[in-house]
Amino acid sequence: MTNTLGQNTIRQNILRPLLVLFLLLSVITGLLYPLLTTAVAKLVYPAQAEGSLILKDGKPAGSVLIGQNFADPAHFWGRPSATSPQPNNGVSSGGSNLGPLNPALVEAVKARVQALRDADPGNTTPVPVDLVTASASGLDPHISVAAADFQVKRVAAVRKLEVAQVQALVEQSTERPLLGLIGEAGVNVLRLNLALDSLKP
Repeated sequence: MTNTLGQNTIRQNILRPLLVLFLLLSVITGLLYPLLTTAVAKLVYPAQAEGSLILKDGKPAGSVLIGQNFADPAHFWGRPSATSPQPNNGVSSGGSNLGPLNPALVEAVKARVQALRDADPGNTTPVPVDLVTASASGLDPHISVAAADFQVKRVAAVRKLEVAQVQALVEQSTERPLLGLIGEAGVNVLRLNLALDSLKP
């Protein structure tokens, strides 16, 4: 009997502090810390904390961090996306994991090249590789400057704009390497297309 009472006392003395510590750490790490970091992020980086959204007419048009599926010839096209069930699905971010010799990838690239040729039959320049291959995330919002340049004449013709006008817009939308050294120049497709939509023929 004495042993049983002693064991119960020990259990209470051990379990009670453990339970209190568990609840305290749960509140700190599961509630207070996330609230604090969110508040600091919104104060220091308000746009990034809200998802780096771009607003058009006061409504979200998309995020600069996630690609969108522009398919009409009047817009610049981004990189293909291998996410499912639809392209640029942030919930299922990932690549196709197809090797360079995989027949499925070869056929997909051929079909993408043909779609680009069909949309702009007069363009005989080589197709930039990033226009026909998906990125590892499937969400890449950028294309290379070469990929944007490849599409300039098509977009200008469809929109009845001067080629030089569209080319200037691409140059204005080009993001340069950090300090001129880190990374590569690229064009955010969403930003470019929104700027394009603001131009008048």
